[in-house]
Amino acid sequence: MHELVRRLYPLCRSITGDGVRRTLEIVGESIPLDVSEVPTGTEVLDWIVPKEWNIRDAYIKDVATGRRVVDFNESNLHVVGYSVPVPPTVLSLAELRGRLHTLPEQPDLIPYRTSYYKETWGFCLRHETLAGLPEGDYEVMIDSTLADGHLTYAEHVVPGRTDREVLVSCHVCHPSLANDNLAGIAVAVSLALRLKDPYHTYRFVFAPGTIGSITWLARNRERAAHKIAHGLVLACAGDRGSLTYKHSRRGDAEIDRAAAHVLRASGREHTVLPFSPYGYDERQYCSPGFNLPVGCMTRSTYAGYPEYHTSGDDPDFVSAEAMSDTLETCWEVFQVLERNRRYLNLSPYGEPQLGRRGLYGSLGGRSDTQRLQMAMLWVLNQSDGVSPDCALLDIAEKSGLPFDAVAEAARALAEAGLLKEIR
Repeated sequence: MHELVRRLYPLCRSITGDGVRRTLEIVGESIPLDVSEVPTGTEVLDWIVPKEWNIRDAYIKDVATGRRVVDFNESNLHVVGYSVPVPPTVLSLAELRGRLHTLPEQPDLIPYRTSYYKETWGFCLRHETLAGLPEGDYEVMIDSTLADGHLTYAEHVVPGRTDREVLVSCHVCHPSLANDNLAGIAVAVSLALRLKDPYHTYRFVFAPGTIGSITWLARNRERAAHKIAHGLVLACAGDRGSLTYKHSRRGDAEIDRAAAHVLRASGREHTVLPFSPYGYDERQYCSPGFNLPVGCMTRSTYAGYPEYHTSGDDPDFVSAEAMSDTLETCWEVFQVLERNRRYLNLSPYGEPQLGRRGLYGSLGGRSDTQRLQMAMLWVLNQSDGVSPDCALLDIAEKSGLPFDAVAEAARALAEAGLLKEIR
């Protein structure tokens, strides 16, 4: 995962353009992708697909010395995203200042700025660089194009035994920012590779933020309305902060409960947040017209760390250990979704004799014998096939037992003929 982050990091991505295409080409080396190109001007819900932006070079040059004091080739964050082309033009430093963006409180970092829907131009630079510029003339140049083209997104589908889908979404529009969101892309790819013959169908969407998910929703109204049973937006998946799960708009969706259960059972520091219409693309999937059960898994929260949207968010800022932890947590959440079934107790009159069926004996010698015995009793008692809250996740929450123990108990009871799956 970390190597994929390092490989993708130099590419200049935006909401459209060749940087997105090259990113998806590299992702496609690991998992097959179905790539969609949506033309400029296409109406997508209340939005319109914008012009396509590409950039080849840009600089600010000190006329007196001929030295580039700001160079796109050093960092693609140096140019305000979607800057219109600017031919070589000489301006005084005073004239140029209104086009320059810095972080005075973080003088050694380059900020990330964009202007997607207003045609303008600008540069981002370290505040310490700006402070060191002498008065005088500077030549500016931006070799970019802003023209009719396409918005690009891609999907990867892992077929399941049911057409009910788990949506996994991450944005691919940020330039050289490792945690936001190359780490999310890397975790998504690893999740896709790990899935083998799942119960649900898993749909991975790699799309530009906001306009990309809106475009996908506009083109997938029927699927969104009828097939998406669970969903997860992945972002900021590689920093050293503790894991954070943000609820879907529904608040009590199965994905919300599964994520909260996994995090709580882990015993590690974590945060579970209520839904808010601010953040990543969960706010599009959870817009009231769709109201999909889509939560968001991050480590540090949206805009919640000093390196957010700065050059400090580089490959060294994310760690292999953090991405691995995010991967394993998401995998555990998916395993809850995969195994969360409802059962009917086939011997509901009184407690069935477990010993003569070898169920107690089969647990002998296990360190968790007592817990599994308790899980069997809970599963038998709650699996009436009638109550709306008799699925295995419901039972785990009521009993305070780990989901794995409850699922293992249900498997053993079903093999002994005491349970019948009804979902």
